[in-house]
Amino acid sequence: MKYFFHKLPVVFVLLILIGCKKNEAQDVVKSTTAKESIEFASGLSIVKNEGYSIVNVSNPWPNAKTKFTYILKEKDVQIPDSLNKYIAIKVPLESVVVTSTTNIPFLEMLEVENKLVGFPHTDYISSEKTRALIDKGSVKNVGQNEKLNIEQLIELSPDLIVTFGVDNNNPMLDNLKKSGLNVLIQGDWMEQSPLGKAEWIKLYGALFGKEEKAKELFDKIVESYNQAKKLVSDKPATSKVLYGSMYEDVWYVAKGNSWVAEFMKDAKANYLWADLKGTGSEGLSFEKVLDKGKNANVWIASGSFKSLDELQKANPHYAEFDAFKNKSVYNFEGKLGATGGTVYYELAPSRPDLVLKDYIKIFHPDLLASYEFTFASKLN
Repeated sequence: MKYFFHKLPVVFVLLILIGCKKNEAQDVVKSTTAKESIEFASGLSIVKNEGYSIVNVSNPWPNAKTKFTYILKEKDVQIPDSLNKYIAIKVPLESVVVTSTTNIPFLEMLEVENKLVGFPHTDYISSEKTRALIDKGSVKNVGQNEKLNIEQLIELSPDLIVTFGVDNNNPMLDNLKKSGLNVLIQGDWMEQSPLGKAEWIKLYGALFGKEEKAKELFDKIVESYNQAKKLVSDKPATSKVLYGSMYEDVWYVAKGNSWVAEFMKDAKANYLWADLKGTGSEGLSFEKVLDKGKNANVWIASGSFKSLDELQKANPHYAEFDAFKNKSVYNFEGKLGATGGTVYYELAPSRPDLVLKDYIKIFHPDLLASYEFTFASKLN
């Protein structure tokens, strides 16, 4: 840059600097009317300006080295020159491909599910409304997350593909971009706050020109979640909770700052691994889990078990836990859609208020006597 400036006549340099200052001033004027709409999500920022929005995705996957900035631009709107280096997406979208079932409820809540034209492995979708679109042929099966059918996507030519990455090596994402397809990377799955996950509906509100509707829906979820928390605000955490089950030779427990642990804290339960720092899960041996969790009075089992008998057949040693003996075992993954999709995986991230109520029903059943579980099932 210094070499470049040295080659320019002084007067021309001054004109360029004045022009830059003018553009910067214009950006500042625009930014004074800009509004940040995100309250809870840690990896998402949406700043609304007149005719365009600036979207930042700052935590797309664990230990991410890359952050993504997108400009959602309405038709015929001119954005400041300083933003031209970012990917511009024309909104509102008329067609979209998403790659996670957690996105399906957002589309349905905003009543734009008819804009969905493709999804990888459509059997994973459990929603009856979107399944009807699949059965009608309106939503095409576009392969698998890690191996999308690029030729089919080119033929569908969606306005946008909303997808995700799991690490810093994403050849599929590179191939999509090289094919001239518009791609947006989101990171809703990285959020650990229940309300933070659900707030990603605002991204879809911005993509489809339904910002006010998205805010209205999210505000109702926040209100419902806080009302549920208030129910247990003065209750002691009397339930001693065991979580997880064996996967091959490892028992995975949720760490103390994870999405699951946050729910149990808000539902006023004594989760046995609440002091295990970090997010995600920790792999333990059966012996370690039995030593700590044998006397737990509630067990939240992972997996799609339908009964205690089925659970015991998976591992006879499960019967050694007090919660099993006392028939106080629950799971959240047993309710499936028509083609095998798990309702909890699809809907729970967008409706944390319902997840919290399920947990409260388990730990403090007297407080929600007439409430019926949305996701949870008691194993008999």
